[in-house]
Amino acid sequence: MSDLVRTLPAPAYTSTSILHWELDHFFHSGWICVGRASELADAGDQRAFVAGGQGFLMVRDADGMLRCFYNVCRHRAHELLPVGDSNHHRYIRCPYHAWAYRLDGSLRATPNFEDLPDDDPVRTGLMQVAVADWHGWIFVNPTRDAADVVSFVDDLEDMVRPYAPEGLVSIDKHSYEVRANWKVIVENYHECLHCPSIHPQLIKLSASDSGTTCEPRGMWAGGTMELRDRVETMSLTGKGGRPLPGISESRLRDVVYVSLFPNLLLSLHPDYVMTHRLEPLEPDRTFVECEWLSLPETRDQASLTPAVEFWDVTNRQDWAACESVQRGVSSPAYRPGPLGYQEGSVAHFVEMVRKGYRTGGLDSAHVTGAAVGY
Repeated sequence: MSDLVRTLPAPAYTSTSILHWELDHFFHSGWICVGRASELADAGDQRAFVAGGQGFLMVRDADGMLRCFYNVCRHRAHELLPVGDSNHHRYIRCPYHAWAYRLDGSLRATPNFEDLPDDDPVRTGLMQVAVADWHGWIFVNPTRDAADVVSFVDDLEDMVRPYAPEGLVSIDKHSYEVRANWKVIVENYHECLHCPSIHPQLIKLSASDSGTTCEPRGMWAGGTMELRDRVETMSLTGKGGRPLPGISESRLRDVVYVSLFPNLLLSLHPDYVMTHRLEPLEPDRTFVECEWLSLPETRDQASLTPAVEFWDVTNRQDWAACESVQRGVSSPAYRPGPLGYQEGSVAHFVEMVRKGYRTGGLDSAHVTGAAVGY
């Protein structure tokens, strides 16, 4: 067999047991993106969500600090807030038996348990996980002992900082459910060999063989693509809004496409930032949340509408391709295929996954359990 990096074996894309392993060792043993900090702007804001298959409750406490807890009451394990719901209150109250917790997770009230012993384990309060705010995106780390988020992103920080995404606001958000494995979606995102075949609108704006591939130090992969002459941004018209003030002249002529392992796809454009946040549901099913961020003064303007519409068309073209690939990797005829020089970021991502399988997780020093033999 040649020395080329190859795609993963079929079970990596189709096996329920492999997906469960990935949720335990990739999603629950490192930093995963769960949304934007602006979604919990004020003290008392609360939001319940699922990340990596686990239920969490995020709150903004009285001191303005973000805190994240497992969405589990210490009494009878009822959810503290229904998944997908938001709330605003000065404390957390379980709707089942009215147990209450302060915004820092400490126990506040235990109705009908006046004689609860002082040393009962429930007095420690809600089970907390680590939280980080990186440029306005919230990351949680259920293990609490992995490397801090700065070490996790490493040199990606230098690439993202000029775009100052922490100061941008959400312009629009679309949700999709894709009948494909989460890794198929990331692999598709990382190459444009398919663009002449399925993205006629895109190749009018950016040549599929343009740009460079990065050599990351952190847990990310990606590269750039160049805009064609007289194209200002990726949109239906090719026209852009006000450029983001912190980026260089060279960045006005290209777009940065990177993935932060495991679940954030980050696209940096001259006038906006777009993300895709992935949530695996089944081996062949992934929830994708796509969001567009731009300068606050563009919130009520129509300047970004062509970009949103362009990417909705492009997303749906990609999802159809990913779903076809998923059907292919599920066939008995599938064998891992070679990755060429224009698929360098795909190869980098695949090798991160493969290394994780071999070592038992993203950081084997902090992960217990058996590795996957690929």
